[in-house]
Amino acid sequence: MIPFEEARAYVLNRCPAPVAGVVDLRGALGLVLSEPVCALEAVPPFDNTAMDGFAVRAADTTGAPVALSIVGTLAAGSVPDTEVGAGEAMRIMTGAPIPPGADAVVMVERTSVTDDDTVVTVEVEVPVGNHVRGTGEDLRPGQKVFVAGTVLGPAHIGVLASIGCRSVAVYRRLRVGVLSTGDELVTGTPGPGQIRDSNRDALLALLEDSGVTGVDLGLVADDEHEIEQAIVAGAVDCDAVLTSGGVSMGDFDYVKAVLDRIGDMRWMQVAIRPAKPLVFGLVEDTPVFGLPGNPVSSMVSFELFARPALLSMFGHVMVERPRVMAVSDGGLGRRPDGKVHFARVAVAYTDGRYRVRSAGGQGSHQLSAMASADGLAVIPDGDGVIDGGEVEVLLLR
Repeated sequence: MIPFEEARAYVLNRCPAPVAGVVDLRGALGLVLSEPVCALEAVPPFDNTAMDGFAVRAADTTGAPVALSIVGTLAAGSVPDTEVGAGEAMRIMTGAPIPPGADAVVMVERTSVTDDDTVVTVEVEVPVGNHVRGTGEDLRPGQKVFVAGTVLGPAHIGVLASIGCRSVAVYRRLRVGVLSTGDELVTGTPGPGQIRDSNRDALLALLEDSGVTGVDLGLVADDEHEIEQAIVAGAVDCDAVLTSGGVSMGDFDYVKAVLDRIGDMRWMQVAIRPAKPLVFGLVEDTPVFGLPGNPVSSMVSFELFARPALLSMFGHVMVERPRVMAVSDGGLGRRPDGKVHFARVAVAYTDGRYRVRSAGGQGSHQLSAMASADGLAVIPDGDGVIDGGEVEVLLLR
Protein backbone atom coordinates (compact mmCIF):
# COMPACT_ATOMS: atom_id res chain seq x y z
CA MET A 1 0.00 0.00 0.00
CA ILE A 2 1.10 3.58 -0.61
CA PRO A 3 0.40 6.60 1.59
CA PHE A 4 -2.58 8.79 0.78
CA GLU A 5 -0.40 11.91 0.31
CA GLU A 6 1.81 10.09 -2.23
CA ALA A 7 -1.17 8.91 -4.27
CA ARG A 8 -2.80 12.32 -4.31
CA ALA A 9 0.44 14.07 -5.27
CA TYR A 10 0.91 11.61 -8.13
CA VAL A 11 -2.57 12.40 -9.46
CA LEU A 12 -2.26 16.18 -9.11
CA ASN A 13 1.19 16.31 -10.70
CA ARG A 14 0.06 14.46 -13.83
CA CYS A 15 -3.07 16.50 -14.54
CA PRO A 16 -2.83 19.06 -17.37
CA ALA A 17 -2.74 22.80 -16.74
CA PRO A 18 -5.97 24.80 -17.06
CA VAL A 19 -6.88 26.29 -20.44
CA ALA A 20 -7.87 29.97 -20.60
CA GLY A 21 -10.52 31.50 -22.81
CA VAL A 22 -13.13 34.27 -22.95
CA VAL A 23 -16.75 33.55 -22.10
CA ASP A 24 -19.95 35.52 -21.92
CA LEU A 25 -20.69 36.84 -18.44
CA ARG A 26 -23.90 34.79 -18.26
CA GLY A 27 -21.87 31.59 -18.57
CA ALA A 28 -19.10 32.52 -16.14
CA LEU A 29 -20.66 31.48 -12.81
CA GLY A 30 -18.32 29.14 -10.94
CA LEU A 31 -15.40 29.74 -13.30
CA VAL A 32 -12.00 31.14 -12.32
CA LEU A 33 -10.61 34.40 -13.68
CA SER A 34 -7.45 33.89 -15.71
CA GLU A 35 -6.73 37.64 -15.78
CA PRO A 36 -7.42 40.50 -13.35
CA VAL A 37 -10.40 42.78 -14.01
CA CYS A 38 -10.13 46.57 -13.64
CA ALA A 39 -12.97 49.10 -13.57
CA LEU A 40 -13.10 51.45 -16.54
CA GLU A 41 -15.68 53.73 -14.96
CA ALA A 42 -16.91 54.86 -11.56
CA VAL A 43 -19.55 52.91 -9.63
CA PRO A 44 -21.89 54.58 -8.92
CA PRO A 45 -21.37 56.85 -11.93
CA PHE A 46 -23.00 59.88 -10.24
CA ASP A 47 -23.99 61.07 -6.77
CA ASN A 48 -27.38 59.55 -5.96
CA THR A 49 -29.73 59.05 -3.06
CA ALA A 50 -29.85 55.92 -0.92
CA MET A 51 -33.35 56.74 0.33
CA ASP A 52 -36.75 58.01 -0.72
CA GLY A 53 -37.06 61.47 0.75
CA PHE A 54 -36.10 65.08 0.06
CA ALA A 55 -32.86 66.46 -1.35
CA VAL A 56 -31.87 69.54 0.68
CA ARG A 57 -29.02 71.79 1.63
CA ALA A 58 -27.75 70.43 4.95
CA ALA A 59 -27.30 73.96 6.27
CA ASP A 60 -31.04 74.59 5.84
CA THR A 61 -31.86 71.84 8.38
CA THR A 62 -30.08 73.60 11.24
CA GLY A 63 -32.48 74.21 14.10
CA ALA A 64 -34.99 71.62 12.80
CA PRO A 65 -37.88 71.33 12.56
CA VAL A 66 -37.76 73.67 9.56
CA ALA A 67 -40.16 74.34 6.66
CA LEU A 68 -38.78 74.21 3.11
CA SER A 69 -40.43 74.92 -0.23
CA ILE A 70 -40.85 71.91 -2.53
CA VAL A 71 -39.42 72.74 -5.97
CA GLY A 72 -40.01 69.47 -7.81
CA THR A 73 -39.84 65.69 -7.85
CA LEU A 74 -36.96 63.58 -9.12
CA ALA A 75 -37.46 59.88 -9.93
CA ALA A 76 -34.74 57.29 -10.51
CA GLY A 77 -33.58 57.51 -14.12
CA SER A 78 -34.48 61.18 -14.40
CA VAL A 79 -32.08 64.05 -14.98
CA PRO A 80 -32.46 67.05 -12.62
CA ASP A 81 -33.23 70.31 -14.41
CA THR A 82 -33.86 72.42 -11.32
CA GLU A 83 -31.36 73.61 -8.73
CA VAL A 84 -32.18 73.34 -5.04
CA GLY A 85 -31.71 76.81 -3.61
CA ALA A 86 -31.60 78.11 -0.05
CA GLY A 87 -34.80 77.25 1.83
CA GLU A 88 -35.84 74.71 -0.81
CA ALA A 89 -36.19 70.92 -1.08
CA MET A 90 -36.80 68.46 -3.91
CA ARG A 91 -38.73 65.23 -3.51
CA ILE A 92 -36.37 62.40 -4.58
CA MET A 93 -36.65 58.64 -5.10
CA THR A 94 -34.00 56.01 -4.29
CA GLY A 95 -31.29 55.90 -6.95
CA ALA A 96 -32.08 59.29 -8.45
CA PRO A 97 -29.15 61.70 -8.99
CA ILE A 98 -28.60 64.40 -6.40
CA PRO A 99 -29.82 67.68 -7.96
CA PRO A 100 -27.52 70.72 -8.20
CA GLY A 101 -27.42 72.76 -5.01
CA ALA A 102 -28.39 69.85 -2.72
CA ASP A 103 -25.80 68.13 -0.56
CA ALA A 104 -27.91 65.84 1.67
CA VAL A 105 -31.08 63.76 1.73
CA VAL A 106 -33.65 63.57 4.50
CA MET A 107 -35.51 60.25 4.55
CA VAL A 108 -39.24 60.60 3.96
CA GLU A 109 -40.07 59.14 7.38
CA ARG A 110 -38.52 62.22 9.03
CA THR A 111 -40.63 64.69 7.07
CA SER A 112 -44.25 65.85 6.70
CA VAL A 113 -45.85 67.64 3.74
CA THR A 114 -48.64 70.21 3.61
CA ASP A 115 -51.93 69.27 2.02
CA ASP A 116 -51.19 71.36 -1.05
CA ASP A 117 -47.83 69.61 -1.49
CA THR A 118 -45.86 72.86 -1.58
CA VAL A 119 -44.02 72.81 1.74
CA VAL A 120 -42.16 70.04 3.55
CA THR A 121 -41.32 70.16 7.24
CA VAL A 122 -37.96 68.54 7.97
CA GLU A 123 -37.98 67.19 11.50
CA VAL A 124 -34.23 66.51 11.98
CA GLU A 125 -30.90 68.17 11.32
CA VAL A 126 -28.75 66.26 8.83
CA PRO A 127 -25.06 66.57 7.92
CA VAL A 128 -23.60 67.09 4.47
CA GLY A 129 -23.65 63.78 2.56
CA ASN A 130 -26.52 62.30 4.59
CA HIS A 131 -27.94 59.30 2.62
CA VAL A 132 -25.89 60.31 -0.45
CA ARG A 133 -24.05 57.63 -2.42
CA GLY A 134 -21.00 59.38 -3.79
CA THR A 135 -19.59 58.97 -7.30
CA GLY A 136 -17.08 56.12 -7.27
CA GLU A 137 -17.93 55.19 -3.69
CA ASP A 138 -17.98 51.51 -4.65
CA LEU A 139 -15.42 51.43 -7.47
CA ARG A 140 -13.12 54.03 -9.00
CA PRO A 141 -11.92 54.12 -12.64
CA GLY A 142 -8.71 52.08 -12.95
CA GLN A 143 -9.29 50.25 -9.67
CA LYS A 144 -8.52 46.52 -9.71
CA VAL A 145 -11.88 44.89 -9.11
CA PHE A 146 -10.90 41.20 -8.97
CA VAL A 147 -7.52 39.46 -9.14
CA ALA A 148 -6.71 36.48 -11.35
CA GLY A 149 -7.71 33.29 -9.58
CA THR A 150 -11.01 34.68 -8.29
CA VAL A 151 -13.81 32.12 -8.38
CA LEU A 152 -16.83 33.92 -9.78
CA GLY A 153 -19.94 33.74 -7.61
CA PRO A 154 -23.29 35.52 -8.08
CA ALA A 155 -22.07 38.76 -6.45
CA HIS A 156 -18.97 38.80 -8.68
CA ILE A 157 -21.23 38.45 -11.72
CA GLY A 158 -23.28 41.41 -10.48
CA VAL A 159 -20.18 43.57 -9.98
CA LEU A 160 -18.89 42.74 -13.46
CA ALA A 161 -22.26 43.64 -14.95
CA SER A 162 -22.21 46.94 -13.05
CA ILE A 163 -18.97 47.98 -14.78
CA GLY A 164 -20.12 46.89 -18.23
CA CYS A 165 -17.94 43.78 -18.36
CA ARG A 166 -20.06 41.47 -20.52
CA SER A 167 -17.30 38.95 -21.26
CA VAL A 168 -14.49 37.72 -19.04
CA ALA A 169 -11.16 35.89 -19.40
CA VAL A 170 -11.49 32.67 -17.42
CA TYR A 171 -10.22 29.12 -17.29
CA ARG A 172 -12.49 26.94 -19.38
CA ARG A 173 -15.15 24.85 -17.66
CA LEU A 174 -14.33 21.13 -17.83
CA ARG A 175 -16.36 18.40 -19.48
CA VAL A 176 -15.87 15.12 -17.64
CA GLY A 177 -17.25 11.79 -18.79
CA VAL A 178 -18.66 9.20 -16.37
CA LEU A 179 -18.75 5.51 -17.28
CA SER A 180 -20.12 2.57 -15.32
CA THR A 181 -19.10 -1.01 -16.12
CA GLY A 182 -20.36 -4.37 -14.96
CA ASP A 183 -22.77 -7.12 -16.00
CA GLU A 184 -24.42 -6.94 -12.58
CA LEU A 185 -25.53 -3.32 -13.07
CA VAL A 186 -28.84 -2.21 -14.57
CA THR A 187 -30.68 1.08 -14.93
CA GLY A 188 -34.14 -0.47 -14.70
CA THR A 189 -35.61 -3.20 -12.53
CA PRO A 190 -32.88 -5.61 -11.36
CA GLY A 191 -33.12 -9.28 -12.18
CA PRO A 192 -31.61 -12.10 -10.12
CA GLY A 193 -28.05 -11.20 -9.08
CA GLN A 194 -28.34 -7.66 -10.43
CA ILE A 195 -28.30 -4.24 -8.75
CA ARG A 196 -29.19 -0.73 -9.88
CA ASP A 197 -26.33 1.47 -11.09
CA SER A 198 -26.12 4.33 -8.58
CA ASN A 199 -22.50 5.36 -9.10
CA ARG A 200 -23.04 7.08 -12.42
CA ASP A 201 -25.79 9.35 -11.09
CA ALA A 202 -23.87 10.11 -7.90
CA LEU A 203 -20.67 10.96 -9.77
CA LEU A 204 -22.48 13.14 -12.30
CA ALA A 205 -24.05 15.00 -9.38
CA LEU A 206 -20.66 15.40 -7.68
CA LEU A 207 -19.28 16.85 -10.91
CA GLU A 208 -22.13 19.34 -11.19
CA ASP A 209 -21.67 20.30 -7.54
CA SER A 210 -18.00 20.99 -8.31
CA GLY A 211 -18.81 23.32 -11.20
CA VAL A 212 -17.91 20.73 -13.84
CA THR A 213 -20.08 19.68 -16.78
CA GLY A 214 -20.74 15.95 -16.50
CA VAL A 215 -21.09 13.82 -19.63
CA ASP A 216 -22.93 10.51 -19.28
CA LEU A 217 -20.91 7.86 -21.11
CA GLY A 218 -23.41 5.18 -20.19
CA LEU A 219 -23.42 1.75 -18.63
CA VAL A 220 -21.21 -0.81 -20.40
CA ALA A 221 -21.22 -4.57 -19.94
CA ASP A 222 -18.11 -6.56 -19.09
CA ASP A 223 -16.89 -6.64 -22.66
CA GLU A 224 -13.39 -5.42 -23.56
CA HIS A 225 -14.36 -4.06 -26.96
CA GLU A 226 -17.31 -2.06 -25.62
CA ILE A 227 -15.30 -0.77 -22.66
CA GLU A 228 -12.48 0.35 -24.96
CA GLN A 229 -14.86 2.10 -27.32
CA ALA A 230 -16.53 3.98 -24.45
CA ILE A 231 -13.27 5.07 -22.80
CA VAL A 232 -11.65 6.15 -26.08
CA ALA A 233 -14.75 8.12 -27.09
CA GLY A 234 -14.81 9.77 -23.68
CA ALA A 235 -11.11 10.63 -23.85
CA VAL A 236 -11.61 12.30 -27.24
CA ASP A 237 -14.74 14.24 -26.28
CA CYS A 238 -13.99 15.11 -22.65
CA ASP A 239 -11.29 16.73 -20.53
CA ALA A 240 -11.24 13.74 -18.16
CA VAL A 241 -13.00 10.41 -17.70
CA LEU A 242 -14.27 8.71 -14.53
CA THR A 243 -14.94 4.98 -14.45
CA SER A 244 -16.23 2.99 -11.49
CA GLY A 245 -15.71 -0.68 -10.86
CA GLY A 246 -13.20 -3.25 -12.03
CA VAL A 247 -10.22 -1.79 -10.15
CA SER A 248 -10.09 -3.98 -7.02
CA MET A 249 -7.82 -6.96 -6.53
CA GLY A 250 -9.72 -10.00 -7.74
CA ASP A 251 -12.12 -8.07 -9.99
CA PHE A 252 -12.54 -9.27 -13.55
CA ASP A 253 -9.78 -7.52 -15.44
CA TYR A 254 -11.75 -6.12 -18.38
CA VAL A 255 -11.19 -2.48 -17.36
CA LYS A 256 -7.59 -3.23 -16.36
CA ALA A 257 -6.87 -4.97 -19.64
CA VAL A 258 -8.29 -2.09 -21.66
CA LEU A 259 -6.59 0.70 -19.73
CA ASP A 260 -3.25 -1.07 -19.72
CA ARG A 261 -3.50 -1.42 -23.49
CA ILE A 262 -4.64 2.10 -24.42
CA GLY A 263 -3.26 4.26 -21.61
CA ASP A 264 -0.30 5.01 -19.36
CA MET A 265 -1.85 3.92 -16.07
CA ARG A 266 -0.79 3.38 -12.49
CA TRP A 267 -2.72 0.88 -10.36
CA MET A 268 -2.54 1.83 -6.71
CA GLN A 269 -3.55 0.32 -3.41
CA VAL A 270 -3.79 3.39 -1.18
CA ALA A 271 -3.49 3.07 2.60
CA ILE A 272 -6.99 4.42 3.25
CA ARG A 273 -10.44 3.07 4.02
CA PRO A 274 -12.76 3.20 2.16
CA ALA A 275 -11.50 3.74 -1.41
CA LYS A 276 -8.24 1.75 -1.19
CA PRO A 277 -8.05 0.79 -4.90
CA LEU A 278 -7.35 3.65 -7.31
CA VAL A 279 -6.35 3.74 -10.95
CA PHE A 280 -5.06 6.90 -12.57
CA GLY A 281 -3.32 7.69 -15.80
CA LEU A 282 -3.59 9.24 -19.23
CA VAL A 283 -5.35 8.04 -22.37
CA GLU A 284 -4.26 10.26 -25.27
CA ASP A 285 -3.29 12.98 -22.74
CA THR A 286 -6.76 12.80 -21.13
CA PRO A 287 -6.76 11.97 -17.40
CA VAL A 288 -8.68 8.81 -16.56
CA PHE A 289 -9.70 8.02 -12.98
CA GLY A 290 -10.57 4.43 -12.19
CA LEU A 291 -12.67 4.60 -9.03
CA PRO A 292 -13.85 1.67 -6.89
CA GLY A 293 -17.20 0.08 -7.62
CA ASN A 294 -18.68 0.17 -4.11
CA PRO A 295 -20.89 3.29 -3.93
CA VAL A 296 -19.35 4.90 -0.85
CA SER A 297 -15.82 4.05 -1.98
CA SER A 298 -16.53 5.62 -5.36
CA MET A 299 -17.76 8.88 -3.79
CA VAL A 300 -14.97 9.08 -1.21
CA SER A 301 -12.37 8.39 -3.90
CA PHE A 302 -13.87 11.21 -5.96
CA GLU A 303 -13.64 13.58 -2.98
CA LEU A 304 -10.05 12.68 -2.14
CA PHE A 305 -8.53 12.39 -5.60
CA ALA A 306 -10.74 13.34 -8.56
CA ARG A 307 -12.32 16.52 -7.19
CA PRO A 308 -9.06 18.31 -6.25
CA ALA A 309 -7.46 17.22 -9.53
CA LEU A 310 -10.38 18.47 -11.62
CA LEU A 311 -10.55 21.76 -9.72
CA SER A 312 -6.86 22.31 -10.43
CA MET A 313 -7.53 21.63 -14.12
CA PHE A 314 -9.86 24.61 -14.38
CA GLY A 315 -7.82 27.09 -12.44
CA HIS A 316 -8.77 26.72 -8.80
CA VAL A 317 -5.99 27.46 -6.35
CA MET A 318 -7.89 26.15 -3.31
CA VAL A 319 -8.68 22.56 -4.29
CA GLU A 320 -9.07 21.03 -0.83
CA ARG A 321 -12.25 20.74 1.18
CA PRO A 322 -12.01 22.85 4.35
CA ARG A 323 -10.42 20.96 7.26
CA VAL A 324 -11.42 21.67 10.86
CA MET A 325 -10.82 20.11 14.27
CA ALA A 326 -13.96 18.73 15.90
CA VAL A 327 -15.05 17.01 19.10
CA SER A 328 -16.38 13.49 18.71
CA ASP A 329 -19.76 12.83 20.32
CA GLY A 330 -20.01 9.13 21.07
CA GLY A 331 -16.59 8.21 19.73
CA LEU A 332 -15.46 6.88 16.36
CA GLY A 333 -14.17 3.36 16.77
CA ARG A 334 -11.91 1.41 14.44
CA ARG A 335 -9.26 -1.33 14.50
CA PRO A 336 -5.57 -0.98 13.58
CA ASP A 337 -5.05 -2.04 9.96
CA GLY A 338 -2.28 0.20 8.60
CA LYS A 339 -4.76 2.57 6.93
CA VAL A 340 -6.18 6.05 7.51
CA HIS A 341 -9.95 5.80 7.84
CA PHE A 342 -12.32 8.42 6.44
CA ALA A 343 -15.44 7.99 8.54
CA ARG A 344 -18.71 9.50 7.37
CA VAL A 345 -19.89 11.91 10.07
CA ALA A 346 -22.69 14.40 10.73
CA VAL A 347 -21.24 17.79 11.64
CA ALA A 348 -22.69 20.49 13.91
CA TYR A 349 -21.29 23.80 15.13
CA THR A 350 -22.22 24.45 18.76
CA ASP A 351 -20.86 26.90 21.34
CA GLY A 352 -17.91 27.82 19.18
CA ARG A 353 -16.85 24.23 18.44
CA TYR A 354 -17.39 21.77 15.64
CA ARG A 355 -18.88 18.51 16.91
CA VAL A 356 -19.27 15.28 14.97
CA ARG A 357 -21.05 11.98 15.35
CA SER A 358 -21.17 8.92 13.15
CA ALA A 359 -23.55 9.36 10.22
CA GLY A 360 -24.48 5.66 10.34
CA GLY A 361 -23.09 2.42 8.97
CA GLN A 362 -19.52 2.73 7.74
CA GLY A 363 -19.57 -0.09 5.20
CA SER A 364 -18.48 0.85 1.69
CA HIS A 365 -21.89 -0.30 0.40
CA GLN A 366 -23.95 1.77 2.88
CA LEU A 367 -24.76 4.78 0.71
CA SER A 368 -27.49 6.11 3.01
CA ALA A 369 -24.89 7.03 5.65
CA MET A 370 -22.98 8.96 2.98
CA ALA A 371 -26.14 10.93 2.25
CA SER A 372 -26.42 11.81 5.96
CA ALA A 373 -22.77 12.89 6.20
CA ASP A 374 -21.60 16.50 6.30
CA GLY A 375 -17.96 15.54 6.56
CA LEU A 376 -15.27 12.87 6.53
CA ALA A 377 -13.49 12.35 9.86
CA VAL A 378 -9.79 11.60 9.29
CA ILE A 379 -8.97 8.81 11.75
CA PRO A 380 -5.30 7.74 11.86
CA ASP A 381 -4.31 4.10 12.20
CA GLY A 382 -5.05 2.85 15.70
CA ASP A 383 -8.06 2.26 17.91
CA GLY A 384 -10.12 5.27 16.85
CA VAL A 385 -11.34 8.39 18.62
CA ILE A 386 -12.84 8.25 22.11
CA ASP A 387 -16.02 10.07 23.14
CA GLY A 388 -15.03 13.71 23.61
CA GLY A 389 -11.77 13.27 21.71
CA GLU A 390 -10.61 15.57 18.92
CA VAL A 391 -10.57 14.55 15.27
CA GLU A 392 -9.77 16.30 12.01
CA VAL A 393 -12.72 16.59 9.63
CA LEU A 394 -13.04 17.39 5.91
CA LEU A 395 -16.23 19.45 5.54
CA LEU A 396 -18.29 18.26 2.58
CA ARG A 397 -20.91 21.01 2.89
